[in-house]
Amino acid sequence: MSDNPRVLLSGFADEAANQKTAAQQFSAFAALGLQYYSLRFIDVGAGVKNVMQLTVSEIQKIRHLEDEYGLNVSSLGSPLGKVKIGDFDDGTKNVYVPFKKYLGREVKKACGLAHAFETKLLRGFSFYPPKDSDPRDYLAQAVDQLGQIAEACHREDLTFGLEVEANLVGCTGEILAEIHRQVNHPGMVLIFDGANILVQGYSTAEVFAQYQAMKPGLGWMHIKDYRAPQPTGKVGHVHEDQLAHFVPADEGDSAHELIFRDFRTILPALEKKLRRRGIPGVFLDLEPHLKGGGQYGGFSGPDGMGVALRALGRVLDYAGIAYHLRDFDDVKAARGF
Repeated sequence: MSDNPRVLLSGFADEAANQKTAAQQFSAFAALGLQYYSLRFIDVGAGVKNVMQLTVSEIQKIRHLEDEYGLNVSSLGSPLGKVKIGDFDDGTKNVYVPFKKYLGREVKKACGLAHAFETKLLRGFSFYPPKDSDPRDYLAQAVDQLGQIAEACHREDLTFGLEVEANLVGCTGEILAEIHRQVNHPGMVLIFDGANILVQGYSTAEVFAQYQAMKPGLGWMHIKDYRAPQPTGKVGHVHEDQLAHFVPADEGDSAHELIFRDFRTILPALEKKLRRRGIPGVFLDLEPHLKGGGQYGGFSGPDGMGVALRALGRVLDYAGIAYHLRDFDDVKAARGF
């Protein structure tokens, strides 16, 4: 057994399925050797639904199929926090929901779904400020609301992961780190995603600096990468048509090789911290977008997910980080040998 620190590999399974059916998603992940997946969009017979729209009977069908394919949910890929922070018209299609109503309805529902799928991790976001505004002007309100979400998750013995993403209050690693510092709650961790920073026009050096800012609050990472055809400089509001040029983790500008070599040094302590909260380890969650991406999801296909997984493995091998894929012993165990 390797003495290297270890991560758990996962991914957004809907990215691997042409029609997003449960059977397609789970077949692809089992064949790739993955034992964890993040649940976001799925079709169990009534059309593609976001995890937040699943019925009790659909949850039961998914749980049955998870057992059949030997899969477990790593995190609930909820869209919590992808609503406007206030009631304003800024020309976007983002919706506004009064926060008390949002906390009592959507956050409560997401916590119930996390329990139903036996995961301790719930992914979310930091709310939309008005388009083209300075997100720091809304920092205090975001801190207040996200602190309440963190507390709600903590009371349910869950951990809320806050993802860095364009157009939100927490659009940069520095702002997200400041949110984490001010919220100061054990129920909240941060999710790094290098491509989500690059699409905003930041350089490789700036991505690494933003990772460093987020490092004290990190809980897990989303793995996708990006390579712009030419330097753009800061682009401000990121439009859907700009969300292209995603590439595997060893071909983009996120400096995953450098980041993972640094991340390796904090992995043992981070794993202990997460295990104390009932989380099985430190997840790297593939979200490659190799065939397209957008505000609410992306697509790689079964072939693209395979390419992305192998690329991630190469970078982890280089960085000296261990990981596990299914082997013959797992197959024998599933057959009762």
